[in-house]
Amino acid sequence: MIVNFNNLRNELLKEKITEIFSIAQKETNTKNNISVNVTIVGKDKIKQMNNEFRKVDRVTDVLSFPLLENNELHDGEMLDENIFTDLGDIVICKSKAIMQAKEFGHSVEREVCFLALHGFLHVLGFDHIEKQDEIVMFNLQDKILKKSQVER
Repeated sequence: MIVNFNNLRNELLKEKITEIFSIAQKETNTKNNISVNVTIVGKDKIKQMNNEFRKVDRVTDVLSFPLLENNELHDGEMLDENIFTDLGDIVICKSKAIMQAKEFGHSVEREVCFLALHGFLHVLGFDHIEKQDEIVMFNLQDKILKKSQVER
């Protein structure tokens, strides 16, 4: 797996996010030769993106932009084992992560890792629109975070 980071200089945090993505990859039986982009932005940028792409005019914590439909992602014939498949982009708002970390009483590192994982599951095709899908996705998030070395 290749994880491309933009605007994130903390090497330890990059390693932890990559580790969490690897655990998620195994838990979801996703192939190894995938890539994903993780970008850290400020609140003005994520608000603009949220408005442009989701028609929601407010700051959010994470946005995901999957490049494949769920059925394409899990279609073994479409995904060539010799070619890397770009899953999409995850955009995290740094100031929102800091605020939420304080609100929930844990580290900024833990919050950024959680948001990255949440976005990664979205680019893997998971969502939480329907209650049953929410239960599946959130239980998977919890399971992956428990397996990781990220502080609780």
